Amino acid sequence: MTAYADLLSHLRETAALSRVAGRLSWDQEAVMPPKGGEGRAEEASAMAAILHARQTDPRIGDWLATIDAGALDPAAARDVALTARDHDRARKVPARLAAELAGLTTRAQGIWATARKASNFSAFAPTLAQVIALKREEAEAIAAPGQTPYDALLQDFEPGAKAADLTAMFARLRAGLVPLAEQAAETGPAPALSGHFAHAAQMALARDVATAFRYDWDAGRLDLAVHPFSSGGRGDARITTRVDEGDPFNCLYSTIHEVGHAVYEQNIAADLFGRPSGDAASMGVHESQSRFFENAVGRSRPFAEWLQPRVRTALGDTAPATPDAFFRAANRIAPGFIRTEADEVHYNLHVLMRFDLERALIAGELAAADLADAWRARAEADFGAPPPDDARGALQDVHWSVGLFGYFPTYSLGNLYAAELEVAMRRDLPAMDDLMAAGDLAPLVGWMTTHIHSHGSILPAPALIEQAAGKTPDEAALLAHLARKVAALA
Repeated sequence: MTAYADLLSHLRETAALSRVAGRLSWDQEAVMPPKGGEGRAEEASAMAAILHARQTDPRIGDWLATIDAGALDPAAARDVALTARDHDRARKVPARLAAELAGLTTRAQGIWATARKASNFSAFAPTLAQVIALKREEAEAIAAPGQTPYDALLQDFEPGAKAADLTAMFARLRAGLVPLAEQAAETGPAPALSGHFAHAAQMALARDVATAFRYDWDAGRLDLAVHPFSSGGRGDARITTRVDEGDPFNCLYSTIHEVGHAVYEQNIAADLFGRPSGDAASMGVHESQSRFFENAVGRSRPFAEWLQPRVRTALGDTAPATPDAFFRAANRIAPGFIRTEADEVHYNLHVLMRFDLERALIAGELAAADLADAWRARAEADFGAPPPDDARGALQDVHWSVGLFGYFPTYSLGNLYAAELEVAMRRDLPAMDDLMAAGDLAPLVGWMTTHIHSHGSILPAPALIEQAAGKTPDEAALLAHLARKVAALA
């Protein structure tokens, strides 16, 4: 075998073990009994130790030194480049730290869920402080010369991104969001839905809508979780949603959002499966798919023509009576406490708040014990009122409990990318509105598969978006999209 073939064999086996670790995480959130937490933490630590050993295997360096990347095709050359990057980062993390982080974050997730249910941040704060301490240790280990700890962590989700650049972009985004929120407030929000919407009916509707978005049920499943998420990939995608019997939009749009993630994974080119180039380009690109599915399509006025009658049939007469009423209800713009339930304008303000708070946590400028108070103060400044309890404040998101520092900015990057892709798609599919109104989403998903999904991570995220959109991505397309949405609701 050649050095590249030997390397690829090793990487495929490592990827298979990583998928096993992912199944353990899915099981923990979806079906694991409450008393399984300690055992699962041991299992996660053991898997992390095995993966770390494979990722730091000295043979990887030997193989890389032998391979002539210039003689490889683009996907194989990208495999080599990504492996070199990941191998270098993994070697900087002590095996002890990798295992300790995996065990702690597994336990922390259960502690967070219990604290969230009780709306008691103080019950979670000591564990969060431990997670932050380990993430700082990891960041200091992997940081390149001159790189801040936060930027080092950011690379796990958006390779090449820098907090300074994101801060500048997000400042411009905020400058456009605030007047749009004020404009929407002058009109006033549409009436909120009220009534009882049965659990079984919501789940049946969620499955129907996922099918419309081309979710492959032979390669995927839908379950329930405290915090909706997507995991797995090509032949075994796992998505979860949640049901509030007083708010069917929660289940409906959480499902559409997670289907966006899963369809991306299901449509990455088959020959890239198990290879570094077969991973998603970045979490920002991943979020562009979920946010495009959820907002550009799922909350659009044309798609309401197809969706509203089905919602009415499934959920009864208390659901919106016309497509226009559905469009207005699904796009109700008003400040709120919960990020995942926020409208498109306020959603990004939620993300920018978390971006600032997590940078302060990692920098040591904000102590874990003070997070709830800092959250309340920032929420009051951004949304006009502090959250009434911790469950709707600093405990609402699972991310920090599992160590995902640097993840939050990718949500707004995903919105930026999604807006750029919508402009390009409309240019290539002039009948896009008619397709959505008919519920014929295959051409839209096909366009995404051709331009985004199938490429995996052969191209870096900004280059992939630029190739698909025909321009360097920025905040202008998103602000234009939101301005049109606010005007349509006036």
